Amino acid sequence: MFTRKLLIFIPLSLTASLAVAGLTQPQVVDVDLTALFAQGDQWTARTASNDTEFIGCGVRKFDDGAGGATAFGFCQAEDADGERAFCNTANEDLLDAMEATSSFAYITFNWNEDGECTRIGNSTQSFYLPNLKTK
Repeated sequence: MFTRKLLIFIPLSLTASLAVAGLTQPQVVDVDLTALFAQGDQWTARTASNDTEFIGCGVRKFDDGAGGATAFGFCQAEDADGERAFCNTANEDLLDAMEATSSFAYITFNWNEDGECTRIGNSTQSFYLPNLKTK
């Protein structure tokens, strides 16, 4: 009986361990106002111990009244030191990149002196998900 219980318990305990295992790679928000660059992951920003850190992108689309739509997008971030970044764009390729951003994503973006977004990057890999490891 003991052996039978042990044979059931061991695989279950391994399964539970695997469910919360894996690499995590938190990336705090970093805004570089000299290089016109921002990066960070959404989960780390949201769970930061400060009240300022955030990062994200958004797209807005409006009916133009002529059978089409007008669209613009923006990215914004603020790091723990209070450095804030914002850029906007109507470039369709950059809008596509903004729309491809998902929950828990790592986001990176650049802008020019006019505040226009010049590059949008995002990564949706498992190591940006919340760290659920138990000690």
